[in-house]
Amino acid sequence: MRLSPLLLGAALIATGGCSTFESLSPDGGAPTAPDPAPEIVSVAPGAPGDRPTWVNAAKTGAGASYEAYVDGQYRDGGRTGTVSRVWFSLADGVLTETMYGLIHEAQIKQLRFAVVTDTGLSVEGTDTTSRTEYLHTDEQGRPLSPAYRVVTTDRQGRYEIEKRVFTDPDSQSLVVRTTVRALNGGITPYVLLEPHMANTGVGDSGEAGQGALYASEGDVHLALRPTWPFETASVGFVGVSDGLTDLADGRLDNAYGTTGAGTGAIMLTGGLPGLEPGQSLSRDFVIGFGSTRTAASSAANRTVAAGLDEVLARFNGEDDRIGWEDYIASLTDLPRIAEQSTDGGKLAFASALMLKVQEDRTHAGALIASLSNPWGDTVDATESSTGYKAVWPRDFYQVAMALMALGDAETPVAAFRYLPQVQVRADTPGNTGATGWFLQKTHVDGQIEWVGVQLDQTAMPIMLGWKLWKAGRIDDAELAAMYTRMIKPAADFLVDGGKAGLLWNDRQIAPPWTQQERWEEQEGYSPSTTAAVITGLTVAADIARTSGDPASAARYQAAADDYAAKIEARMFTTAGEYGDGRYFLRLSRNEDPNDKLPLGENNGQPAMPEDRIIDGGFLELVRYGVRAADAPSITASLPEYDDQTREARFRVRYDLNGVPGFRRYGNDGYGENTETGGAYGVGGMTPGQRGRVWPIFTGERGHYELAALLAHPSADQAWNATQLNAIRQTYVRGMESFANDGLLLPEQVWDAVGDATPHGYRPGQGTNSATPLAWTHAEYVKLLRSLADRAVWDRYAPVEERYAR
Repeated sequence: MRLSPLLLGAALIATGGCSTFESLSPDGGAPTAPDPAPEIVSVAPGAPGDRPTWVNAAKTGAGASYEAYVDGQYRDGGRTGTVSRVWFSLADGVLTETMYGLIHEAQIKQLRFAVVTDTGLSVEGTDTTSRTEYLHTDEQGRPLSPAYRVVTTDRQGRYEIEKRVFTDPDSQSLVVRTTVRALNGGITPYVLLEPHMANTGVGDSGEAGQGALYASEGDVHLALRPTWPFETASVGFVGVSDGLTDLADGRLDNAYGTTGAGTGAIMLTGGLPGLEPGQSLSRDFVIGFGSTRTAASSAANRTVAAGLDEVLARFNGEDDRIGWEDYIASLTDLPRIAEQSTDGGKLAFASALMLKVQEDRTHAGALIASLSNPWGDTVDATESSTGYKAVWPRDFYQVAMALMALGDAETPVAAFRYLPQVQVRADTPGNTGATGWFLQKTHVDGQIEWVGVQLDQTAMPIMLGWKLWKAGRIDDAELAAMYTRMIKPAADFLVDGGKAGLLWNDRQIAPPWTQQERWEEQEGYSPSTTAAVITGLTVAADIARTSGDPASAARYQAAADDYAAKIEARMFTTAGEYGDGRYFLRLSRNEDPNDKLPLGENNGQPAMPEDRIIDGGFLELVRYGVRAADAPSITASLPEYDDQTREARFRVRYDLNGVPGFRRYGNDGYGENTETGGAYGVGGMTPGQRGRVWPIFTGERGHYELAALLAHPSADQAWNATQLNAIRQTYVRGMESFANDGLLLPEQVWDAVGDATPHGYRPGQGTNSATPLAWTHAEYVKLLRSLADRAVWDRYAPVEERYAR
């Protein structure tokens, strides 16, 4: 239960103990009567409507309720009662992709307002500016829950709309509490809800009445219930008969009650009363979800019956209620690592929330990459797509390690126990090849999506298990069981490799050669992948010895030794294009890093000789302890990585507003088009595409600088403190500068090269690629933890002792 019996009783008394919608009355007026089924005035024409897309992926807010585990799983009846499976996001000041069911199952594209003014129609998001704030913070302004206040202001100063957005932790519903203010001239606002039921923008049906708006596809339904009947309501097909199209002349001329037998991309519209200058109007909207219309309506009714102030208090976990405050309080290391921030801990607290929000609430421990579809406003929505709302074991590892760094005692363990679901076994559907490796990308329920073999993604689950064991989060018995079930098959694959035999993939893998490195685009010998493989095998050897398998331990360590001994011979060129010719390559196609073989074409970029492509992957060798920070191969590579005089195509480092920023690698094409300003992939894969700066690498470089300082500390403690503070001021503050007003960190930020796109990006501003990126938040948290500990959080002692010393 979220409430003590006393508080629950008080809540029911306050609402009359009712469970129906009429218990709520807005502004002290008469109660809203329960609405009948919408009166079918006429059927909307124009099915199926325009071809749908998703929306802006640069989110300024993302939220879901906090749910406590029951014996390490999510199920009803625990401390937090019913498990809510609703997530929402915010962008451009409006409610955007909203999920119900599994975390990737979107049901809403967006909810926004169209406002008829004396001087024309204004559409929220398009014609407004916005700011995003947290509703619930501590005395230092640090967020305590992912409930938001979003304010949009008309660019011509005619109106302002304030929305407070959160979910009901005890029902399958979302709350949007709205106040509209007329600032200059009269206005008439209309709610515009665009469903994308069952995770597509097609196939939807809808009905509209003054008391409620409904949408459905198959066995997924939503019901939007206003606290006061709409003045008018309509449903139509987007671009033909929808409310926004109809309002182009300033009037809603047609009110359609149903989509009838037609399905497609639809929009639901609800009209609100007109306002004179200086007037304001408050209305609350509750959107319920369910497997039937009745279930969706009941979900909304339960939320209203509880009282929306009470629902927010439960969401926050105020007083005796169990909610997000309780989760934040459980993070034993958050307060001390927040002290390493330069913003008073605001981003640290927001990062803690974002990392936990982006976990599925059916499959405990299923940690996704981002609650977004990259460049969503240009991405087709006619087919179901997860976007980044899926499991990659690499991103997954980063998040689990960051949650450990925060002091979360439960989620990383649940994550480790989840991992066998995404490991290739003999009984994996369709598998005819090797086992033990981890799937490239899956849905949170384990459904296979992509099947490239990435050896770092096979090593990292072993690394996570070892960290949890050493931290006392799992005991020897569980470790031994997981060794047999998951770790040994993974380690065996890192030694022996084998032929993949899943879907299209029939490649022979010979570690440490990887079919794909960490950017999922190229094959060969990768410094970052090899660093993870050596680390995974070294700690697997430790686990094997503990689990009574000394023969395998010896085999794993021997393979790691072999891979470590050949790092420079395979991946460090001595005859490169740049500088003195001595540096780590991003990738070597074979065991000769001096042969200048071209890497493969990708993302519209032409093939280029491997010695012309540099990235920061070699720093992972230092992070894990495979190489010392002052190893000659490392220090020789830094000047080439840092060179800002190189032509834009091959340049990696960009100092943005004084902050060291880095692209993934030279010749990266995963980003906006420099020539047209178009989003990634728009117009096809062309050479104009350009990958931008990723904030992750500012954190990675901060970790390297810390490792370098710790390798040779001064006897002068004051000098050491000064150097540590310099890392904080450069790299911690740098990452903080990349956060938006909702304290969310992006995948990419604008590097000021080429057309600034229709968004008019500023240097260092997050782009429309994906925000929040869980990995970016994780890297920030881990950098804070490393500074607090005066030790690199991702360092593995057995690896460092064997190779870096």
